[in-house]
Amino acid sequence: MFSQQGLSLDQAPPISVVLRFFLSGALFGIFSGIFILFFGIKIFDTNSTEAIILTHTLTLGVMLSFMFAALFQMLPVIAGVKLTAPTVKASLVQFPLIFGVPILLFAFYTHKSIFFVIASLLLGVSILSIAFIMLKNLLKLPNHSTSSKGITIALVSLIILTILALYLTSTLSGFIQGSHYAQFKVAHYSFGLFGWVIVLIISISFQVIEMFYVTPSYPKVISQYLPLTLLVILITTIIAVTFMPNSWLFSHLIIALLLTLYALLTLKRLTQKKRPLVDATVWFWRLGLTILIVSMSIMLITPFWDIAPLRSLSYIFFSGFSLSIVFAMFYKIVPFLTWFHLNSQGYFTAPMMHEVIHPQTAMKHLYIHIGVLLTFVLSVFAAPLIYIAGILTLLSFGWMLWQIVYAWKLYLYIQRTGKKFNMNIRGE
Repeated sequence: MFSQQGLSLDQAPPISVVLRFFLSGALFGIFSGIFILFFGIKIFDTNSTEAIILTHTLTLGVMLSFMFAALFQMLPVIAGVKLTAPTVKASLVQFPLIFGVPILLFAFYTHKSIFFVIASLLLGVSILSIAFIMLKNLLKLPNHSTSSKGITIALVSLIILTILALYLTSTLSGFIQGSHYAQFKVAHYSFGLFGWVIVLIISISFQVIEMFYVTPSYPKVISQYLPLTLLVILITTIIAVTFMPNSWLFSHLIIALLLTLYALLTLKRLTQKKRPLVDATVWFWRLGLTILIVSMSIMLITPFWDIAPLRSLSYIFFSGFSLSIVFAMFYKIVPFLTWFHLNSQGYFTAPMMHEVIHPQTAMKHLYIHIGVLLTFVLSVFAAPLIYIAGILTLLSFGWMLWQIVYAWKLYLYIQRTGKKFNMNIRGE
């Protein structure tokens, strides 16, 4: 995937497009840490305003920023989709996101209609616009890989969850009556977690696990049908719930079983890797997949044994899974992009990938991330530990922020002082 073969500077988006999405994601992550310190264990009550604010900071601010960074970078590489004017398109979605998320959080805090309306316009229009543009380009492809098919399905889910979100905010603002509010709220987070986040991660993993770590391929029945199966389950359920109110319960159980199977299979593939090097990204993947299994196991138990600590643990483990995979991808993408763009511009002093972010630096972030997860889990039973979890969250995203700033400064330094190869091989 990140081999320079088949990837030219003309195809790749400017490095600033990807780095600035990572930057905004890290900043929203720092805000998450601040909110945890202010809100304390109120975040474990899923119906509380504090939990809703933190959830949307993480899903909209952090995850959406990281996932748009990945999409802008990977669509040309793994799907062959070249987005024209990527800098302009990135701005059209990123600036409304940066302004829209805080306004939405303020709307949740104040319950003022005007803020729901403004946030809905900023976020709804920008997210739907870029999702439709990416989807349109993907649908034009004559031949699809398993990853490009999965990304297409993930974008369809993103469109559906955004439309559901607009219904919910329209209800909260008093613009519509919202007689289906409760049903669409479940559908909204189900499409968000399982149709958007999970399907995008799964689809990218079909290519990167095999390529990064030199593992056997996924079975075709998994790579061809798992993303589509998840989308079909979600769409079928949102229709069936009109007639069978408990439909989401059954669909969540099936999804939990399917995701457990996927996680076990991917862990097995990582044990079969032929690349001897074990770096932090491998351990981020292993950690993420392991706690995905734990999260799905709890999801299978809670219909029969529903107690508050179990629900809190399930959310903690699912968030931990998502962030673990994001960190794994971050430590592959940023060093590669820095090297690739400088090398493609002809700088023979372009730093090697390990000189942009040293493997030990990534490993230290892994330890911090494990500390975040442990303190969150323990704080479910010992409330004061939530403040240590908040401080470690600040440290985790602050660590990431510094790596982005360092890579960007190094990139500019080489551009300013580096020497180039003579690219004019004809001597003209």
